[in-house]
Amino acid sequence: MTSFRPKQLFAVTIALAAVSSTGPAQAAPTLSAQSIIVNPVTSELGVKVWTDRDSSGTGTPAYAPGEKIRLYTSVTQDAYVYLFNVDPQGQVDLILPNRYQGGANFLKANVVKAFPSAGDPFSFDIAAPYGVNKVLAVASRTPLNLDQIATFRAEQNSFASVKVTGQQGLAQALSIVVTPLPQNSWVSDTAFYTVAARAVSAPQPVRPTPAPVVVNPWGTQREWRITIDNRTDLRQQHDAYAAKLRSEGYVLVKTSVKNNEIQSEFRRAGGGKAELKVKRKGNRTEITVERR
Repeated sequence: MTSFRPKQLFAVTIALAAVSSTGPAQAAPTLSAQSIIVNPVTSELGVKVWTDRDSSGTGTPAYAPGEKIRLYTSVTQDAYVYLFNVDPQGQVDLILPNRYQGGANFLKANVVKAFPSAGDPFSFDIAAPYGVNKVLAVASRTPLNLDQIATFRAEQNSFASVKVTGQQGLAQALSIVVTPLPQNSWVSDTAFYTVAARAVSAPQPVRPTPAPVVVNPWGTQREWRITIDNRTDLRQQHDAYAAKLRSEGYVLVKTSVKNNEIQSEFRRAGGGKAELKVKRKGNRTEITVERR
């Protein structure tokens, strides 16, 4: 069994998972400490992959069987993105591309794509085996030939069948694919999550704990903008980013709502002003934060 399963409509279930590896072009493939193949050559092309429980992409969040997981990826330049999953037993699954609507793998620069997105007819449901899964995104300026790694069935609404097993097997296969490419034309990133049983323990006394440290996505930038490739509820998105501003000491002073836009103004004691705009643009949502 895989560590999560996408459930289709009409009660059809397909097993799947999420991690990839890749090897450098015209340079000896390199393995990271986690045995994931990486490109040793610096490139202006960048890719990031993360889960819905760890936006930094550097942690290893835990999921219990039956829970749902959502993956996100983005690139710094227009690129083709490939997502694989390697589970604790070495089973490899190709998540992207796939034969579902919205399964094309060409991404525009700085656009966040979610898997599954709001319109997809399936979900990713966590299942055994227990242990750490590795999710890797491989981004390339040109399409990759994965014929030796995976094959698609003729019908629509399907995921590919992967021919390789284990992260070493995947790394070797991908290194063959990327070796002929220009050195700076591809890049990879890895995220992790673990499948663990729900802990059953006796109630513990409630002790005061310090407030968690919130790391906001804009860092030190005074003007920050991101476009999300889905139709998430505007109010939900607004409230999530308003909470991030409040964690920095800002207080909401004014909010205006239009049909496709929510705009709020915040102020901070001792000076400081911030504006949050959440705007619908077709099938995308644009979020802007300006701080002064």
